[in-house]
Amino acid sequence: MSSDPMVCVKDLEEYALAHMGRNERGFSSNGAGECQTLQENEAAFKRLRLRPRFLRDVSSRDLSTTLLGRAVDMPIGVSPMGALGLFSPYGDLGAAKAAARFKTCMISSTSSNSTLEDIMKSSPESLKWFQLYVRPDRELTKALVQRVERAGYRALVVTVDVACVGRRYQELRYRFKLPPHLKPLNLGKNVVQDHARNRGHDPALSWKDVAWLRSICSLPIILKGILTAEDARLAVQHGVDGILVSNHGGRQLDGVPATIEALPEIVQAAGDKLEVYIDGGVRTGTDVLKALALGARAVFVGRPVIWGLCYDGEEGVAKVLNILKEELSLAMALSGCTRLADIVPAMVVRASQYSRM
Repeated sequence: MSSDPMVCVKDLEEYALAHMGRNERGFSSNGAGECQTLQENEAAFKRLRLRPRFLRDVSSRDLSTTLLGRAVDMPIGVSPMGALGLFSPYGDLGAAKAAARFKTCMISSTSSNSTLEDIMKSSPESLKWFQLYVRPDRELTKALVQRVERAGYRALVVTVDVACVGRRYQELRYRFKLPPHLKPLNLGKNVVQDHARNRGHDPALSWKDVAWLRSICSLPIILKGILTAEDARLAVQHGVDGILVSNHGGRQLDGVPATIEALPEIVQAAGDKLEVYIDGGVRTGTDVLKALALGARAVFVGRPVIWGLCYDGEEGVAKVLNILKEELSLAMALSGCTRLADIVPAMVVRASQYSRM
């Protein structure tokens, strides 16, 4: 029986980085500025300690939950990412099919290399949300939102942290650009050119646009990129349905908190008025457990999906999701949890608390 060299997400990362070209590696691995936030997204999880409970019957574990009322088999989904075609010819379709196999949620990107309709058709039975960049041309945005709703997506995930594109040294140094055959196919020809020149984002985006989006579609609205309690309270006031705590994978404003650091204040500010999710830095099942304990309803993963695609297309993404699912189930068993409701804030403390004892 042959051995499996890919037993954890880190193995897949090492494989992918060793097999990518400079263009792909620079695009997928870089962050903004000096990459402080990029590095802290992972490091901050390691500063948290778990407090397990024992002598509980954990012979059976249930990882299922609901996202905005829709059932999923596990609280681990796929974050929105553009240009997945860089890493595998299966790209967005491979990621969507893998997520469907695990009956979990995929967030499809405005900047995907497949149309939103083709992504939905690849696995129509599974839960999909759509990540939206609100464009300066509101009529173009409206037409895109209407396509999203017609195609059967179940929520809009509105990115709020890209008033301007972050300064990413690696992309500037190597003059990154997409190969000619890869285009954001959800956008028209002229819009694609603007998108490539980073002119597709709107620095005038404001809270009034949340109300405008409400007026043009009936889908739930999730804001992606909220990092403070102040903005979380405003999201509640504006009737938002969810917040995805995210710092764009450390690719926008360098020096902002790691997402796991920002999570508790946002959960507290949101209360029971909306659902809170998180992405950024999740690499292990214990990372998932820590995020759930601090109040996230689910986590989403981005770069690990890229590494899976690079390794083996759809099967590689399925491997990533399976690793995280199995590691979460094991972490629950070793912590005394049989269902997600058993995962509570008292299970997590900062490592510094132990050093003071």
